[in-house]
Amino acid sequence: MSIESAKAFLERLKDDEDFRKSVGELGTAEERMEYVKGAGFYFTKEEMEDVKSEFSYEDLENVAGGAVNKVDGFPMQGQAIGKT
Repeated sequence: MSIESAKAFLERLKDDEDFRKSVGELGTAEERMEYVKGAGFYFTKEEMEDVKSEFSYEDLENVAGGAVNKVDGFPMQGQAIGKT
């Protein structure tokens, strides 16, 4: 697990619309984390929270395409803000 991997994941979300869409379409936190791991990103929720703390809310919204899902510890397009 690593901070570097969490940062690389956010960069990929920002730069790759297809990847962002694929991750955002998965139904559960477990499915999303498995997909993310399958794409080669390994980080804990805590590591992602540390990385996210380096960005403003507006930055995270831009990366996520509009919403931040705090359930998984990383931004997701089309998910509600806050815990479910």
